[in-house]
Amino acid sequence: MESKAKTIENVATKPAYIMVQMKVESLEELNQRYAQFAIPILLKHGGQMIAGTPAPNVKEGDWNGNWAAVLQFPSMEAAEGWYNSDEYQPYKNLRINELQSEAGRVVIIPGM
Repeated sequence: MESKAKTIENVATKPAYIMVQMKVESLEELNQRYAQFAIPILLKHGGQMIAGTPAPNVKEGDWNGNWAAVLQFPSMEAAEGWYNSDEYQPYKNLRINELQSEAGRVVIIPGM
């Protein structure tokens, strides 16, 4: 029983990452209407943007975006908490429905 408890505890304390690929009409508008409001909510949930660029170095596959980012959270629970939080929903909807010119990709990945 002790071994199972330690395993569950270790999973809960592993970091989580959100990878984002977006294609937006305007990076300036993304910053003005979305990022300046979404980032404080991200920080409140223990997250941080650890990488972001309009021009990633694509090695394999197709790249259809003009913004890529990697967000880090202390746990999967924190990442899901941010993404699904009531305070983030208006900005998520704005990003998806108004700022993106095509469907983006957002994936949450548990850390090792």
